[in-house]
Amino acid sequence: MNSFFKEYFDHTVFWTALALIAVGLISIYSATFDTQAGRSFEHQLLWAAIGFVLMILTLATPLRIIQRSSYVAYFLSLSLLIVVLAIGRKVYGSTSWFGIGGFGIQPSEFVKVTTLLALASYLSRSDVSIGKATDVLKAFSIVLLPVALIMLQPDLGTSITFIAMALPVLYWAGVSQFLVVALLTPPLIAIAALVGTTTFIVVLAIVGITLYFLREDTFSASVIFGVNVVIGIFVQVMYEKLPLYQQKRISTFLNPNNDPLGAGYNVIQAKVAIGSGGLLGKGYLHGTQTQLNFIPKQWTDFIFCVPGEEFGFVGAIVILVLFAILLLHGLKLAHIVKNKFGSVVALGITALFAFHMFVNIGMSLGLMPVIGIPLPFLSYGGSSLCSYMIMVGILMNVYANRKEY
Repeated sequence: MNSFFKEYFDHTVFWTALALIAVGLISIYSATFDTQAGRSFEHQLLWAAIGFVLMILTLATPLRIIQRSSYVAYFLSLSLLIVVLAIGRKVYGSTSWFGIGGFGIQPSEFVKVTTLLALASYLSRSDVSIGKATDVLKAFSIVLLPVALIMLQPDLGTSITFIAMALPVLYWAGVSQFLVVALLTPPLIAIAALVGTTTFIVVLAIVGITLYFLREDTFSASVIFGVNVVIGIFVQVMYEKLPLYQQKRISTFLNPNNDPLGAGYNVIQAKVAIGSGGLLGKGYLHGTQTQLNFIPKQWTDFIFCVPGEEFGFVGAIVILVLFAILLLHGLKLAHIVKNKFGSVVALGITALFAFHMFVNIGMSLGLMPVIGIPLPFLSYGGSSLCSYMIMVGILMNVYANRKEY
């Protein structure tokens, strides 16, 4: 037993994840203990216990069995996405939840895990060549199927996380840099075009320079550049034709200060909360923005504001350091593991954690649009916490089997 904990147990991932969960629990308690959502802390504590059991079960399951059952789990999870569209509960305009008693379960959080496992299983097959267009298309199909179903709910934020996970995984598996740029630039150009003409031109110039230095095929690079130009112009033309109220929604999405008392209210209050924390914070349970509930449902997407206000810059840095340890360890694990399936899975989980962290904290700081992405291990939510704990169990499993081919 001692040899297992010394040689095969991933202490870094285990203790880092538990530390982040502990920060999340004390933050949720602070944000809810004197509100109508006072039981949120108890619910999250229960979900943390369930997630811990799921993590241990995932760690104890042989990695080969996880790989072999990945397609079955994937298609079962897709069926849940179909069922939730038919009988799911509508929350904040999105039909993405199963209501069970006083709890809600969001299938899309678990589909992230099954999609990654199915994608990694496919990419690790000996008969799959990432250099073949048909195999790349099949890999994309694995990702796009759940994305399409989630967009029907609709849930834009969760859909984006699948793409954010897929691109690094495909690159890690051997897809050319040129193809990654070709897939990544159109949405970036579309966003830049919405921000303004100057931003559009600057981003387009960067795309052109990138394509020039990556020029595997001059004709293909020219086509991709032309497609980006057309997309940017098309987005700007269509934006001008939208009704004023829809233009306002988009402009507020990109810049919350355009509607400080409406859609931009949460972001502005979040920045005030974090900024008012100073160096050492106002003290636990003494954050004015938190305790006076300036940010509605702060314990969900804007949970980072709580430690930022009550523990200040030092508390925020501690959280960032914990995430840095987790992400760097995940990248190291993806590099050293001998098994291709394990390597791809480790990279994919790290990419998911990184995207969630950067976007969520960026939302709280007003640097990213608000798209409803939770902060891993900290934000309130049983489905998301359990899915993160399963991913931690998978990372620990990969670590335990890192020397096996």
